[in-house]
Amino acid sequence: MTLRWTDGFASNATVWPAFTEAMYLLGDLPPAQEALWEMLTRAAIQILSLTTNDVPRMRELMRRYADRPMDLADAALVAVAERENIRRIFTVDEADFRIYRIHGRQRFTIIP
Repeated sequence: MTLRWTDGFASNATVWPAFTEAMYLLGDLPPAQEALWEMLTRAAIQILSLTTNDVPRMRELMRRYADRPMDLADAALVAVAERENIRRIFTVDEADFRIYRIHGRQRFTIIP
């Protein structure tokens, strides 16, 4: 899954758990992994840091959406989106992100 944000950032942004998941899913496609590395190296993708303050929120989100279930990458993306006031997201995980809510209320604007 490749997840990127495009609100208020010079480049697209993600978090390490989502980047890790994307690399795993591209495991059978080394050229695609290399392209992802290149995007990171050229700063076409920005990695937003997770803080210890994000941990309780990620845990809460994973509990709230346990019926999906929400994975760590998605929880990290939602928590950072809340913290950074990000509303627009590019994702291949559209079904889940149509259900997730920012601060429990607002929907993401999904970029197809």
